Amino acid sequence: MNGPARPVRREPRPEGARAAPATGPDAPGAGGASTPPDLRLAGLAVAAWLAALACLHLTARTAAALAAAAAALAALASAHLLGLLGRPAPAVRRYGWIAVAVLLGVVCGAAATAARLAVRDAPAVRALVEERSPVDAELVVRDDPRPVRGATGGPATLLVRAELVTLAAPDGRRVSAPLRVLVLATDPAWRGLLPGQRLTTEGRLGAPRGGDLTAAVLTVRAAPTLHGPPPWSQRGAGTLRVGLQRACEPLPDEQGGLLPGLVVGDTSRLPPTVEEDFRATGMTHLNAVSGSNVAIVVGAVLLLARWSRAGPWLAAGLCAVALVGFVILVRPSPSVVRAATMGAIGLAALAAGRPRAALPALAAAVAALVLVDPDLAGDPGFALSVLATAGLLLLAPAWRDGLRRRGVPPGLAEALAVPAAAQLACGPVVAGISGTVSLVAVPANLLAVPAIAPATVLGVAAAVLSPVWPAGAEFAAWLASWPAWWLVTVARYGARLPAGTLPWPGGLTGALLLAGLTVALLVAARRPVVRRLVAVVAVAVIVGTLPVRLVAGGWPPSRWVAVTCAVGQGDALVLPVAAGRAVVVDAGPDPAAVDGCLRRLGVREVSLLLFSHFHIDHTGGVAGVFRGRRVTAVRTPQWPEPAAGRDLVRGAAAVGGAGLAPATAGWTYRDGTVELVVLGPPYPLRGTRSDANNNSLVLLATVAGVRVLLAGDAETEEQRALLDRAPPGGMRADVLKVAHHGSAYQEPAFLDAVRPRVALVPVGVGNSYGHPNPAVLARLARAGARVLRTDTDGDLAVVRHRDGLAVVTRGTPPGRRP
Repeated sequence: MNGPARPVRREPRPEGARAAPATGPDAPGAGGASTPPDLRLAGLAVAAWLAALACLHLTARTAAALAAAAAALAALASAHLLGLLGRPAPAVRRYGWIAVAVLLGVVCGAAATAARLAVRDAPAVRALVEERSPVDAELVVRDDPRPVRGATGGPATLLVRAELVTLAAPDGRRVSAPLRVLVLATDPAWRGLLPGQRLTTEGRLGAPRGGDLTAAVLTVRAAPTLHGPPPWSQRGAGTLRVGLQRACEPLPDEQGGLLPGLVVGDTSRLPPTVEEDFRATGMTHLNAVSGSNVAIVVGAVLLLARWSRAGPWLAAGLCAVALVGFVILVRPSPSVVRAATMGAIGLAALAAGRPRAALPALAAAVAALVLVDPDLAGDPGFALSVLATAGLLLLAPAWRDGLRRRGVPPGLAEALAVPAAAQLACGPVVAGISGTVSLVAVPANLLAVPAIAPATVLGVAAAVLSPVWPAGAEFAAWLASWPAWWLVTVARYGARLPAGTLPWPGGLTGALLLAGLTVALLVAARRPVVRRLVAVVAVAVIVGTLPVRLVAGGWPPSRWVAVTCAVGQGDALVLPVAAGRAVVVDAGPDPAAVDGCLRRLGVREVSLLLFSHFHIDHTGGVAGVFRGRRVTAVRTPQWPEPAAGRDLVRGAAAVGGAGLAPATAGWTYRDGTVELVVLGPPYPLRGTRSDANNNSLVLLATVAGVRVLLAGDAETEEQRALLDRAPPGGMRADVLKVAHHGSAYQEPAFLDAVRPRVALVPVGVGNSYGHPNPAVLARLARAGARVLRTDTDGDLAVVRHRDGLAVVTRGTPPGRRP
């Protein structure tokens, strides 16, 4: 018989001793409460990051003062916590060291940035930049040359990031300092440069935009003079990248352009339509090298090592070799090194058997990278990499475990939690950049998950095999094209879903607003009642607003008769013929811009593509009109200059199989509800200020009874010639596409003769020509016209209304922040 229970005697535990970890089903992490994250270094890392970001917009002296003030506060706080200035309260002792860590992060970030700013803003360099001095520069290329999209006139402009070695002015002034320079080059010889290449060149200095460590902008016209080959690693990477491109050539354009972007971040062949779909569905991160790429490649090597029963040291060595090799393949630029650091963090922590070490490792990596290169603090790619990794470490495990406790299978729980956590963490940055919040990003990324790893691994295999076995590389690329096809399909259909994106304030304000709402929601959602309330509200909002957006939120608006596309500093105008078919007049300077406008309008067939003249801001986007569409006929002016634009149009028409012919005064065209007649030029004009402009085709279009006058770039000479030949009332129109982007070269009598109710001005944001001219706009407004501009209003749609005409605008144009 047992006696009464006796109290268990507990032996006192020496101070500082730790209890043995609990085991069994009731232990934390075994179906119970998860282990709290280790945030000891998070405050220091975030403070260093934000301090560096703020100091990039300050002077070196102000940044140094901020570092000194933070150091003094940290010293005082440490002395108090150590009891040197009195005994602190328990609450102060508990949280005081967190404040000290934050202050030390401010000291590190501000001091590192101040040192770099002092070099950037050296008086000798500032003087040369302010004088816009011509210089001889010796440089080292830092990243791949990239074309500047939307550039108009002349050859394509290339943007090359470089580091200065020496700078010499004609008057003998010489600067030798590790300064960052942005080179704007037009010579094709710059296109093939590799990072690490040393060169000399001549150019003219200009001021940078600010907000980073770029000391100057160097504009060059001539080819560079190379000094020796680039490093062996860059040459090897170049060979593999070219081999991957060659292996992808037999593939369809979409898959063949996407695969190099998935593997090595090379989007040079990526169709703009695919790029726009990826942006709309929140899948843009797949087009650039990120930590996930590194994790996939190294993770595949780790799985193979474990499958072959390699020991931990051998497996770690193989992973390290794969990591270094992958960094060499995609080129060790700062962004790639950043991605390698972020992607290796989780694998290192898991390989060490200490998952809780991942978050301190992430914080340490953030702090170290910002201190080494403060420019990363303002890089959106850096922010996306850090936030995505933090989301996977902080949010995904708890969400996964919560789903599993509710009966969701483990694999599905992981697949749901990972993209949702990454998307939620990156949402504020994406919203600040794009001015929108995507509602399809999470499901689109969820559907994309199964295809990312096989596409990446097979693409890497194709690149590695290309120098030694081209046929095997093509086979690997063909296999990779199937998961790439799935990614393209997900992005295409996701981008076309109605109400897929919602407008949101852009810039820093919008990012901070969404970040605050996200944090508040995560904190409040810890309570079950709040979670249920949020779910009910979200469903109510979607159910309540989706029908409204389906009915009223579409583009183009119903009964539209003309749309002027916001394509930058150039012209592109669309006249509807039937559902999915239109007449297009001019193509703007950028293929992606005009293609995007036509896609938004649902134009799948162009019955007539007509060019007013051959300047590149009207012809440069011709390939975008042909992209994915059937173009039946192309008409051009008889004036053959400039030759570059003429050849561009002829080449596109030949490749697209469209009939090409000139159009002269009196030529007419009719299709559906569109009627066109060419009014001018009535005869060739020579010796004018611009013969190409003054021989523009001037068109009178009638669409469903609405008269639209398209004046091309006609200037005063052609406008007077038209008035001399036109019958009374022959120039009258309801809508005027204002000539030459609203330039000052307008004939007042011509504007009076047209007397439009609506005046549309296609013009680029912040153009250097002074377009449009305020006096011209004021004259049109005084005559009763409603004047709208693409640089401030975006796409402009003229709509037939029961009371006359209305104009519907489509948001903020490219290049302009809301």
